[in-house]
Amino acid sequence: MFLYILGLVAFWFVFRWYRELARVPNKGQKYVYITGCDSGFGNLLARHLDKLGFRVIAACYTEKGEDELKKVSSERLNTVHLDVVSTDSVNKATAFINTLVGEKGLWAVVNNAGVSVPSGPCDWMTVDDYKSMLDVNLIGVIGVTLSVLPLIKKARGRVVNVASVFGRISAFGGPYCVSKYGVEAFNDSLRMNMSAFGVKVLCLEPGFFKTSVTDLHLLRKNVKTLWDKLPEEIKAQYGHDYPERDVEISLLMEAKPFFQQMLHWRRMLRRCWMGT
Repeated sequence: MFLYILGLVAFWFVFRWYRELARVPNKGQKYVYITGCDSGFGNLLARHLDKLGFRVIAACYTEKGEDELKKVSSERLNTVHLDVVSTDSVNKATAFINTLVGEKGLWAVVNNAGVSVPSGPCDWMTVDDYKSMLDVNLIGVIGVTLSVLPLIKKARGRVVNVASVFGRISAFGGPYCVSKYGVEAFNDSLRMNMSAFGVKVLCLEPGFFKTSVTDLHLLRKNVKTLWDKLPEEIKAQYGHDYPERDVEISLLMEAKPFFQQMLHWRRMLRRCWMGT
């Protein structure tokens, strides 16, 4: 019985390896729209897909981001200014994309743009703090997706939404986890709705990577800014040395090695099974 189970497990890994051998044909005819390309995952993905031969449409928030990306990319790559919280900006970017892709449609959109601040204990926050992050991390994802969905359907393409491991578990307070839970819910409902049109909907859940979202200096500065705005009553409840202790950030950093170790063992097991 044990040998049968072992055989099935081995077959599953071989089958998965075989599926992953598949390559996308005619990459030069496929347009990929990526948000948040000034830095981090979006910037890396834009450059990587450009090298592979895809027609990348990289959305940046700043002119500096556009200029620097153009310097290290081929002429195939197009940049576009995008502020995901501005309906006008989203519509202008969509109009530009429509002129590029024509009847081919859009092969993929990757909703990567996001922010990590303001972030802190829930009772430190205001409704406006929640709104500012939800506008980028959740409403921005929904708005960009809906703006290009007709083009995605035309190409029978795919929507890729970048959520987070904190879209599954709320390890700290504030709007970040709320926004990522929302992305997960939107992703699941969109997947069901789009399956009849041959559109794939996928969700990525990154853990701890070195990007601007996990910048410790930025996070600590955010804690200090929020703390300075608090009434004395709440400061007394938490203890006046709380900003120095950075309790929530410390918890995140303590969790980081755990997640990294899990990813390490996953990679090691994969290499053993694949023989690589």
